Amino acid sequence: MRIRPATAAELPALQDVERAAGAPFRDLGMPEIADDEPPALDVLERYRGAGRCWVAADERDHPVAYLVAEPVDGALHIEQVSVHPRAARRGVGRQLLAYAADRAREEGLSALTLTTFAEVPWNAPYYARLGFRTLSEADLTPGLRGIRATEAEQGLDRRPRVCMRAPL
Repeated sequence: MRIRPATAAELPALQDVERAAGAPFRDLGMPEIADDEPPALDVLERYRGAGRCWVAADERDHPVAYLVAEPVDGALHIEQVSVHPRAARRGVGRQLLAYAADRAREEGLSALTLTTFAEVPWNAPYYARLGFRTLSEADLTPGLRGIRATEAEQGLDRRPRVCMRAPL
């Protein structure tokens, strides 16, 4: 897998990756997550234009996974990381996170942060294996509190969610 910046022409393919990556949530009884629409093209373009939208490309240089992020309170916040099921369980997500960590270090940021479902096996337990730790409510920065509030407004808190941090 090659990790590289996404191109504008690839943004619709990232939406397809997102839809496919969401499908396994249906098997966990989370159809609302499986059916959730991917980020709009203008949102993806905002990340891409800021240099914060990266893809994992297969041998034909087609995206099979992507990650978008933005700085939040001195850390690089992973807004979304999605891996197409056909590329899952090959370390692709780990490679994308490592790439994001390298970019964050270059910018002088101190950590990676993300929010995720606490009980989904490929969410919080997976990130914990990669060195992320769950933050307590008291440990949340103002920016992370804002992200969590937005998630609650969107109904994502129907299932237990956590904020996690990995120091760089």
